[in-house]
Amino acid sequence: MRINILQHTPNEGPGTIKEWAKCHNHDVFIYHPYQFGTLPSASETDMLVILGGPMSPNDNIDWIIEERKLISKLIEKNIPIFGACYGAQQIAKTLGCNISKASYKEVGWAPVYLKSDLIPDIPAKLTALHWHEETFELPKEAELLFSSDLLINQGFIISNKIIGLQFHFEPEQDDVREIAINDTDYAEQHNALKQSTSDILKAVVPKENKDVMFKLLDFITNEK
Repeated sequence: MRINILQHTPNEGPGTIKEWAKCHNHDVFIYHPYQFGTLPSASETDMLVILGGPMSPNDNIDWIIEERKLISKLIEKNIPIFGACYGAQQIAKTLGCNISKASYKEVGWAPVYLKSDLIPDIPAKLTALHWHEETFELPKEAELLFSSDLLINQGFIISNKIIGLQFHFEPEQDDVREIAINDTDYAEQHNALKQSTSDILKAVVPKENKDVMFKLLDFITNEK
């Protein structure tokens, strides 16, 4: 299977998603549309991963608009799609939902709560990395998957093939360091979680986050 990954900033890579792909002997192709403007075609995509980034789906930028055209084609073809943060917002925007400023800017570690029993063996409560201030409306086709204390719409699943998460399960410890040290100003300005960069760096990535990330990807791709 060819997995096309859309990366939107140098410091937010695929983390354990790439490890999952290697475990299943899938081929990974990583695109950087924010820098090169290049996107894969729908015909060469067996699975699409849309990572986070500092941009907004509401930005009137050509490659952002082209991304949604690609997402739309893949939804029509019933191709598995996973979106993290901005990626989840792009999926929701493609489906006609509004993307807007959230009531609270969440940056740092905070719990998320499972709201669906569709995917087996997912803990009821997990600690995830949050790095956002925008939020999505829940698509009418979607089932709510996760919520947090500050934001109801933290994750959704559609047709057992598409998952969007407002937060991040994919980073490992080195990935968290890369995100935090390069985005310090964003983390420490008007942050409802009241965590400094130092606080974020001191936290240990929960080992169950990788397990859950694998289970989510297994589910939408029917992997065993």
